[in-house]
Amino acid sequence: MTFEWLFKKIFFSRDKVIMNNFNATPFALPDIGTEEIDEVVDTLKSGWLTTGPKVKKFENDFKDYLNVKYAFAVNSCTSGLHLALEACGVGPGDEVVVPVHTFTATAEVVRYLGAETVFADINRETLNIDENEIKPKLNGRVKAIIPVHFAGQACNIGAISEMAESHDLSIIEDAAHAIPCTYQGKTIGTISDATVFSFYTTKPIATGEGGMIATNSKRIAERVNIMRLHGIDRDIWERYTEIKPNWKYAVVAPGFKYNMPDIMAAIGIHQLKKADAFQQRRKWIASQYNKAFKRMPIGIPCVQNELETHAWHLYVVQLEIEALAITRDEFINKMSDMGIGTSVHFRPLHLHPYWRDRYNLKPEDFPVAYDIYNRSVSLPIYSKMTDDDVCRVIEAVKTALS
Repeated sequence: MTFEWLFKKIFFSRDKVIMNNFNATPFALPDIGTEEIDEVVDTLKSGWLTTGPKVKKFENDFKDYLNVKYAFAVNSCTSGLHLALEACGVGPGDEVVVPVHTFTATAEVVRYLGAETVFADINRETLNIDENEIKPKLNGRVKAIIPVHFAGQACNIGAISEMAESHDLSIIEDAAHAIPCTYQGKTIGTISDATVFSFYTTKPIATGEGGMIATNSKRIAERVNIMRLHGIDRDIWERYTEIKPNWKYAVVAPGFKYNMPDIMAAIGIHQLKKADAFQQRRKWIASQYNKAFKRMPIGIPCVQNELETHAWHLYVVQLEIEALAITRDEFINKMSDMGIGTSVHFRPLHLHPYWRDRYNLKPEDFPVAYDIYNRSVSLPIYSKMTDDDVCRVIEAVKTALS
């Protein structure tokens, strides 16, 4: 019995355990193949587990995929957002505009730096930040904007960029949902000061944890490269793999411990190769949902431009609560009873105690996000879903709403 055989046996048995013990169709599963497992095994055998050759390859592959000058692998999208904001000079006394309809990580990184988070409401159709809600927030203290490409559809980054340029603001795009994704033919990751991607286990490509910062700015790149590993001027791979290893290094800033290990990058190398195929599968699943739900009391996702690439990370429906005899939460419970995993993206940040109390916010302060939250449900949409899984979800939705 080889190590490789045992590793694969354990991993592929995992999916069966999940299916048997939780949902017949869970909300999300990573699509991991033998290529990723073989690469991880190779890493384990190499003896180099931390940041090293696999991370370098993953970063280079990512740069080529996006066609950007710089890409830096980190241990999470959250740490990537933190590093990008720090590199743009955000600090105490500054403010950063963030959509209220997002995961808390988008907002909390602002607080890491001693700056204040300023929330903006969302567009009712796209569920992305409403650029018209940003302009009133630009009061002279705002230093940056963090737009989020919700569910994998690009926000109106053109209009946001115009505002940022006229007010001398940085833009850090939260692209946790958005690979691959385009805006006016441009790949998300190539447009703004910096863009940060997520490789969390449920994301379009997954390494378990992890993220990537993409930028064309040399200034941002140099700062990120130093700050992601304790403010040291040379990483360990460089220090110990030169012809004559040189252990010497210098700490030039109080940095962070945000580097990605090679084990995670080993998975990412092959996930990236499959990113386009994964997106095509998710797009097909979305098309089946759209057809099935067309004449039901349920709002399907609005796609602004069919010619652009939508990552389809999430498929969020909005229940027409006024026409139904059940609430959103009752719908979720019914789906669970039928073995279908669902989720809610997101509970707006102004409803959470920390953000509510810090900024004295009320539910009605962001009416669109609040209304969307009360009727939204995210259905399973991941590349590993079978055709039978898709049919099972459709039938469960029909039964729950009947």
